[in-house]
Amino acid sequence: MLGEARSVRYVRSPPTVSGVLAAQEQAGDTMRAVGEVYVPTSPEGVEIKAYVRQPRARRRPVGYKLEFLEQYHPNHTAYLPPALRDQLHALGRSPADQTPAGTFARDILNRLLIDLSWASSQLEGNTYSRLDTERLIEFGQAAEGKGALETQMILNHKQAIEYLVLDPAHAQLTPDTIIALHAFLSDGLMADPAAVGRIRRRAVEIGSSVYLPVALPQRLEELFRIVVQMAAEIQDPFEQAFFLMVHLPYLQPFEDVNKRVSRLAANIPFIRHNLCPLSFIDVPQQAYVDAMIGVYELNRIELLRDVFVWAYERSCQQYVAVKQNLVPPDIFRLRYRQALTDVVASIVKNDEPASRDAVVAKMPATVAEPDREHFMHLVLDEFAALHSGNAVRFGIRPLELAAWQEKHGGDAR
Repeated sequence: MLGEARSVRYVRSPPTVSGVLAAQEQAGDTMRAVGEVYVPTSPEGVEIKAYVRQPRARRRPVGYKLEFLEQYHPNHTAYLPPALRDQLHALGRSPADQTPAGTFARDILNRLLIDLSWASSQLEGNTYSRLDTERLIEFGQAAEGKGALETQMILNHKQAIEYLVLDPAHAQLTPDTIIALHAFLSDGLMADPAAVGRIRRRAVEIGSSVYLPVALPQRLEELFRIVVQMAAEIQDPFEQAFFLMVHLPYLQPFEDVNKRVSRLAANIPFIRHNLCPLSFIDVPQQAYVDAMIGVYELNRIELLRDVFVWAYERSCQQYVAVKQNLVPPDIFRLRYRQALTDVVASIVKNDEPASRDAVVAKMPATVAEPDREHFMHLVLDEFAALHSGNAVRFGIRPLELAAWQEKHGGDAR
């Protein structure tokens, strides 16, 4: 970071590896160093990191401080200095900036689903690899040796991202949208199923922190709506995104999954303004955890800002530079992916010809009336391209396909 205050300018830098002298090996005089991958950190960020790395017993317990929120005035207060916002706008500007809201995110949706689902889950300790995540999202194949909760976490991210991207009307900063994101992201993961998509009704603690969030449900509901309203009033999309990353987790409006909600909510401004989305890919988990504890316990945002800036630059490297090489996804096909899979599999498994009549007979009620003709042609196109190598996408075994093709010739009629 160069300069101070309004003249601050962040410069491109790779993740740093800080060497920590750990111990002297007993077998000789050599010293062993343990490296930690971290983001480039400002002097203020270094101060925060040093504080939060202290043992819990040396950190003073603190509660929610209303003045932290009251001190922020949308479009007058700025967590991100003007020069930094200009730099982020230049990084995130996409070839789709003059197109309808959500165009850029939809163009890279297939890749974004994998990257954001994987990276955001990894920040929560999920051990799925990126390749595991790709197989799960593309083919529904859960990774061997992984727990059901890890698999559920990935699939929940996929659904929440599709909710925001496939229908631009959902990419709005309203209490209902934030609650909907929580409903998607927490599905099947909450100890109390009634807490899914609901402002919490009990006190919570944060295991790695001495911060104690608001406990009174009525006060929590009021503050939640104030935070979302303030965010909605912020005009700059980067300031808006960062405000959400700070104040949603700080408030802890839900019993769990608050940080995940904030990371997806931070993408709403980028979707609306056709800016490069923020995938959090390659963000070191410990850097993010340290930054959030700095917000919780010190009400200081500098380390989280360091993480945000590095993460956004990394995302832009992933998407803006390669967009021209990506084939735009078929939004219609994405919308009816499950229905398409079910119809193709049903025809083969029931040993029926791939005919128009067979498709019409098996067409699910979820396919809207105006879309039925297009859907039918899509199914027949899938049969025309069906072979032993891609049949696994529909849950069809090689022997099943071979028997069907021998009888029906494999041609759509």
